[in-house]
Amino acid sequence: IEGIRDLLARSALASPAGAADASSPPSAPAPAPRSVPAPAARRPAKKLTIGMATYDDYDGVYFTVQSLRLHHPEIIADAEFVVVDNNPDGPCAEALRALANYAPNYHYVAVPGSLGTGVRDFVFRQAVGEFVVCMDCHVLVAPGALSRLLAYFEAHPASDDLLQGPMLLDDLVNVYTHWAPAWRGGMFGTWETDPRGTDIDSPPFEIPLQGLGLFACRRAAWPGFNPSFRGFGGEEGYIHEKFRRKGARALCLPFLRWVHRFNRPMGVPYANKWEDRIRNYMIGHAEFGLPTTDLEAHFEEVLGAGAAKSIFDSVKSELEAVL
Repeated sequence: IEGIRDLLARSALASPAGAADASSPPSAPAPAPRSVPAPAARRPAKKLTIGMATYDDYDGVYFTVQSLRLHHPEIIADAEFVVVDNNPDGPCAEALRALANYAPNYHYVAVPGSLGTGVRDFVFRQAVGEFVVCMDCHVLVAPGALSRLLAYFEAHPASDDLLQGPMLLDDLVNVYTHWAPAWRGGMFGTWETDPRGTDIDSPPFEIPLQGLGLFACRRAAWPGFNPSFRGFGGEEGYIHEKFRRKGARALCLPFLRWVHRFNRPMGVPYANKWEDRIRNYMIGHAEFGLPTTDLEAHFEEVLGAGAAKSIFDSVKSELEAVL
């Protein structure tokens, strides 16, 4: 990993945002961001942007947006919706655009080309809200949670923290408050429940990481994903560490509850490849100057030593080739 870290430090693969510390490799100038269409018209400032990225999931976007309008009417006048379509040539694009005819303050943004998890950055680039909630397009938010979040922001207007909340299980009773920092099943992070998060009126508390189905922060505090991330995986834990290296915290707000649709009986329409996931983890580890011993050992266990070595060797060769 030392060689890769040096390559990343001298190349455009270095992170575009977030302050480095003595343990981080020196960063190079960030690559130019992908261009996206400008908003069609000037939009009035809002307190809150609620943004989501999507890839051929019209049903998810439709029910998420409509649920927000139905179950959180008290915040709608202070909010806008930003929907980032990562497949604007796909079958859902026209219907996604048409939602603007019915939902007030709804803004559709087309981001073509392969991107994956990093497409969330475009929510923040397109947002006009001072505060941003970024969520998956198949997440529902508990009634009252967003009004309490706005009240929290108003009480902490200069907060640089990453804010999350417990994920409700499908029984809508039990919750997972965070992820424990451990490897399992090809991912870094395992669901855990802190008793402090089971009472919605408990005070906020720090967490190591959490799934990114829903997270929030002040727009100006967003540090961004590494611009070289590709596909899916590697973002949980990475973005939490990026906030911490800026001197901020990752917090669980027990009232900020959400439920996530996991089952996809018709399958997912995008590629979710081990190669992309491992590549993202490698880039994140190199950015922070972290050893990859546990990372490599875990994927050898998951994929087999031969298959894992082939992917790791390919990733290292790819990163070397950027020079």
